[in-house]
Amino acid sequence: MLRKLLDRLHPTFAQGGSLEKLFPLYEAIDTFLYTPSDTTRGASHVRDGMNLKRMMSIVVIALAPCFFMALQNTGYQANLAISAEQGTPCDGWREAVVQSMGRTHDPGSFIDNFLLGALYFFPVYIVTLAAGGLWEGLFAMVRKHEINEGFLVTSALFPLTLPPTIPLWQAALGISFGVVIGKEIFGGIGKNFLNPALTARAFLYFAYPAEISGMTVWTAADGFSGATPLGAIAEGPVGQSIESLVGTSWWDCFIGTIQGSMGETSTLACLIGALILIGTGVGSWRIMVGVTLGALASSGLLCFFSSADTTNALMQLPPHWHLVVGGFAFGAVFMATDPVSAAMTEAGRWWYGILIGVMTVLIRVINPAFPEGIMLAILFGNTMAPLIDYYVIQANIKRRMARYGTG
Repeated sequence: MLRKLLDRLHPTFAQGGSLEKLFPLYEAIDTFLYTPSDTTRGASHVRDGMNLKRMMSIVVIALAPCFFMALQNTGYQANLAISAEQGTPCDGWREAVVQSMGRTHDPGSFIDNFLLGALYFFPVYIVTLAAGGLWEGLFAMVRKHEINEGFLVTSALFPLTLPPTIPLWQAALGISFGVVIGKEIFGGIGKNFLNPALTARAFLYFAYPAEISGMTVWTAADGFSGATPLGAIAEGPVGQSIESLVGTSWWDCFIGTIQGSMGETSTLACLIGALILIGTGVGSWRIMVGVTLGALASSGLLCFFSSADTTNALMQLPPHWHLVVGGFAFGAVFMATDPVSAAMTEAGRWWYGILIGVMTVLIRVINPAFPEGIMLAILFGNTMAPLIDYYVIQANIKRRMARYGTG
C-alpha cells in the first residue's frame, strides 16, 4: 500500500508536476524506504555490493553503543550530582518530568539514568536533525539533486560530541555551520575536505567556549560543577596519582562512567563500533591503528623525557591513559575514518592516522589550554590528507618507473 501511494504521488513531484521543486524531498523518502527503481546494470559501474545508503546505515548502527552510553551516562552523572545534593532534584523541567513519574534520583537505578539522559540527549538530536535537514533539503532543491544519506551520519555524530547542557539554539547554529560551510559550499557530500560534524563542533568550541567547555557544562544538573578527566589532570598538581586527579579509575574511564561529551566517554562502546565498521569494510582499520600508534608513541616519548620539576601534569600522563580519556576513541573510530575527508590511499591512511595521533597528544600536552586535542588534530589531518595522498601516489609512480626502466 505504501509503495502504491508513493508511485501515485510520483507524477506530482516529477519534472512538469505541480510540486517538482520538492522532488528531492519525495526522492529522499522514497529511497530511504525502498531500493531505487532506477539502477545501473552495466558492469563498468559495479565495484562491490556496498552502496552509499548501506554504508551510511552501517555507520549509524555502529554508533548504537555510543547512543546507549549517551543516554545512560548522562543520566547517571546527573543523578549522581542530584543525589549528592541531599536527594533533592534541581530546578529543571527535565528533572521535574522524571520526578513526576515517581522515579527516585538514585544513581544506581538504570531506568532513572536512562530516562533522564534521554530527556537531555533527544532534544539536541531532534534539533540537529531538523536544522541540518532543512539546509540539506534547501541545497538539494536549489541544485536539483537528491538528498544524500550522508547527513544521517553527520546528524548522529554531532550531538554525541556535545555536552548535555548545550543550548538548543547553539546546537542548531552549529549544525547549520557544519552543513553549509563545512560541506555544501564545496559542492556537497564527496567534495568537502573537512568533516562536517567536526566543523560544527569546532565552530561552537571557538564561538561559544563557555557553553562547550569549562566546569559547569558536563553534568545535566543545574548548579553542579564537574571537570572532565583531561581537564582535571591539566589543572591538577604534578606528582599526584592519575586516579586521585581524575577521581576515578582507568577502568571506569574505559567503560565511560565519567564526565564528558554525551557520546564520547566510553572507549568500550567505541571499540564495539570499530568492530562493526571494520568487519563490514566501512571503516579503515589502518587509520584507527595509525591514530592509536601515533598517540602511544608520542605520549610515551613525552612521558619518558619529562623532567621531574615540570609543572604540567599531562607531560607525565601514561600512554594508556590517553586512550581512555577525552574523545580519543570516538574520534579515532568515527571521525578520523570519514571516507570523504580522510586519506584515500592505503599507505596514506597509515601516515594520516599517525599524524592525527601525534597531533592529538601534542595539543593536549604542549598546550593544556586545549586539553581535548582529537578534534583539532582530525581537522588538521583533513587539510593534510590530499597532500599525503599526493606524495604517496608520486612515490608509487617513481618506484614503478624505476622498476620498469621508464624513468
